[in-house]
Amino acid sequence: MPDGSATAHLYRPKLATVLVEGYNLGYFRNDLLAALTVAIVALPLSMAIAVASGVSPERGLYAAVVGGFLVSALGGSRYQIGGPAGAFIVIVAATVAKFGLDGLLLTVFLSGFMLTLIGLLRLGSLIRYIPHAVTVGFTCGIAVTIFASQIKDLGGLKLPAAEPGQLLPKLAMLGQALPTMSPAAFAIGAGSAALIFLLRSLLPNWPGMLIAVVLASLAAWLLRLPVETIGSHFGRLPDGWPAFRWPVISSSSVLEVLPAAFSFTLLGAVESLLSAKVADGMTGRKHRYNMELVAQGIANVASAVFGGISVTGTIARTATNIRAGARSPVSGMAHAVLVLLFMLVAMPLASFIPLSALAGVLTVVCWNMAEKEEFLRLLHGWRSASVLIATFGLTLVEDLTFGIVAGCALAAVFAVIERVTSELKRSSM
Repeated sequence: MPDGSATAHLYRPKLATVLVEGYNLGYFRNDLLAALTVAIVALPLSMAIAVASGVSPERGLYAAVVGGFLVSALGGSRYQIGGPAGAFIVIVAATVAKFGLDGLLLTVFLSGFMLTLIGLLRLGSLIRYIPHAVTVGFTCGIAVTIFASQIKDLGGLKLPAAEPGQLLPKLAMLGQALPTMSPAAFAIGAGSAALIFLLRSLLPNWPGMLIAVVLASLAAWLLRLPVETIGSHFGRLPDGWPAFRWPVISSSSVLEVLPAAFSFTLLGAVESLLSAKVADGMTGRKHRYNMELVAQGIANVASAVFGGISVTGTIARTATNIRAGARSPVSGMAHAVLVLLFMLVAMPLASFIPLSALAGVLTVVCWNMAEKEEFLRLLHGWRSASVLIATFGLTLVEDLTFGIVAGCALAAVFAVIERVTSELKRSSM
């Protein structure tokens, strides 16, 4: 069977290719089992990402449903799972803090159009050439920043003022608030993270995140622990599907959020193609990069009009999908339907989830996200180390876009110097 390399440039969803090749009941059974596995992972993770991003948990579920369905139905990968991703927490939270929910939805909406345009202009192949050191640097930087943003909920800290967005002021305020730590909240959060790690080591096929969140919720409710929950923080959660609503669009609002939309677009393109590339490595197949970006763009536009946060390809859920035996994009579409069924039937149960348990889930996500071994390996070469440290440091102290641009610029300078040096050596021989 061909691996798809010959058709990687086509604008044809992989779903269409699968249906033309032949799709049978056995494939559907495998896809359905994989969908159930991915949905179990996506449920707590989507809510945790939304809460950490500064919005209510159902916004993450909206993105999981819309993104999961459209990315799989229209995308260029057989196995890609779309939805909210931890990498976006920092820039989503910053956008909400600066422009409010309406500004965030407009940003996601514009970013969707930009992603679609990048795909239609066949620029997907260029994004794939971002230096590896830059990718590792900003990924590790995001992981550190996300963990810092979870310390408050993890320990149940009471801050004297709004939590700063910048890392250093944030850490300073968190340090001052340490005496207000809640032992119950920390026990729930740290216990949830420890249980996930333990289950992953002993029973890797079990849904560790869901088990940890359910047990934490039961413990908090049965023992009447004084911890903040989704219900106490956000009030009653909607248990239906939101109405279609266009973002509030004006020339002034578009100009205001445009820089943020560029950041969303850059990160969305890199994350999605990186995830699809990981899926290729696990399966021996090739994704259609431009078609994938078009699908990601459409998914973000749709997520915004239904009130969801940003959508991208998710590496952990995509890998889970493959390991669970998925055979086609139908698994991703089915996982979205299963998440939707939870929203319609069991959404009130989410009110009992402690925020510290979700912080524990994201602590695990941060640990897994940080490419620790690659970070140390890249430090051995002075050029790769310079690019890595520049990207990592600037992502921490400035922002993601600044870190990526600076890292790519530095890598380009090194590449030009190396090219000129080699040409001079060749001409002197």
